[in-house]
Amino acid sequence: MNAVVQMFDHAPRSLVEERAIRPPTIGKIRPGIKVLTRAHQANDKAVKLYADMVAAGESFEAISKVLETSLKLRNALVPKNVDYFVCRRSDFSNPDTADEILRLYGEDRGQGIKLYRFPVMFAFDDWLRNVPNQMAAYTTAGRQYFSEYDRDGKRYCKMYAPVERNSRAQRARRSFGGRLVVHRQDDDIPDGVCDPHVCPQYQDRKCNLTANFVFAIPDVKGLGLIELPTNSIYVLQKAYSAMQTVSLARGRLTGTRFWLSKKEFDITRIDDNGQPVRQKQMLSVLDADIDLGALLDGAEEPQPALESANRAVALIQSDGTVESMTEPALQPDGQSTGEGTSSRVDEDDKGDEVDRPDPNETLEDKRHKMSDLLHRLGLSQPERQNHFRKYAHLTYGRGWIERVADVDAMNARLKTALDDPASLDAEIQDAVAQAAYV
Repeated sequence: MNAVVQMFDHAPRSLVEERAIRPPTIGKIRPGIKVLTRAHQANDKAVKLYADMVAAGESFEAISKVLETSLKLRNALVPKNVDYFVCRRSDFSNPDTADEILRLYGEDRGQGIKLYRFPVMFAFDDWLRNVPNQMAAYTTAGRQYFSEYDRDGKRYCKMYAPVERNSRAQRARRSFGGRLVVHRQDDDIPDGVCDPHVCPQYQDRKCNLTANFVFAIPDVKGLGLIELPTNSIYVLQKAYSAMQTVSLARGRLTGTRFWLSKKEFDITRIDDNGQPVRQKQMLSVLDADIDLGALLDGAEEPQPALESANRAVALIQSDGTVESMTEPALQPDGQSTGEGTSSRVDEDDKGDEVDRPDPNETLEDKRHKMSDLLHRLGLSQPERQNHFRKYAHLTYGRGWIERVADVDAMNARLKTALDDPASLDAEIQDAVAQAAYV
């Protein structure tokens, strides 16, 4: 089902706001390439034309059209699986965006600069909005049939309603608000239910799974998201599993830095004779550099993963940012105080403020304070926050974030580190070294 995002939380005030708005996109990264068929690889003119257009960054659709119009070669290109993604200037509204992506994340593994692995961040906590998918059949005029789920939970085959004709004007009746979508009901699909086993378009390989990853790439500017198409159910299943795992641990998908890469898998398919055949295929893989053990290590006693993860993530985000559940109020001297905690310090108490925790502070207030200290000590970078987690776990043990005494002790250590950060860095490095030998 296609995903849309509702951008307005009030009653519609204009024609634009009456319709659900799709997330804007600025370009597309492709999972593979197309090459000349074996028969056409013997055609020198076709080989040269193909090579020149690929070098110029032209799309394979454009190359196919030129081959057909200039050399009268139809269906001259076939898909080919490769171990890298295709990032072309012609696939972006601003061609320089493709160059920027390759500059930031491209690698040279002997074939020039290619995109083998790159980070992505999703805009929605609903996995289906991040990877909208459907069964769809296309013709030269566009989408002919497509699947959608109705409220009864069934998947139906939909189509655009035939255009009515205006009998007075002898022309097509104008449609307001877009084309009308109706259930497909004909001799092949009489009940309108999408069932690939009996669908003639699916059996003729004209209807297939279509899906798009929709994401942003860190440090790549542009007012919109980037798409990565796929038609593999294996890719969707693995991506769904990865997203559900992260959602279980963190309670949300937004804010997590995922990674897209290619990996070779043994895939079983059924050949034309009905026999299972195993073949190797490069598939897009979604992964995330997060420490699930650290996220789930939020208490001494086992708790539901989501509750435990929310508490741990409030302290240290796995995407490299430090965040508290409530933003602490900054005082003029730069100290932070949790909500409901007095910021006034008596003159006699200033000298030992570092060592004496406020008895009125709640555990949440103490975490807020720790969040601010981690920011100020520069421990929010991905590598440094991972090292800090190891240091804290080694120093105070499992579930330390739930124990008031341990949180107070950590806050006291972080406060002293403001005057001598090098000593804390040395302790953290020692802890990381010890963890490596455990």
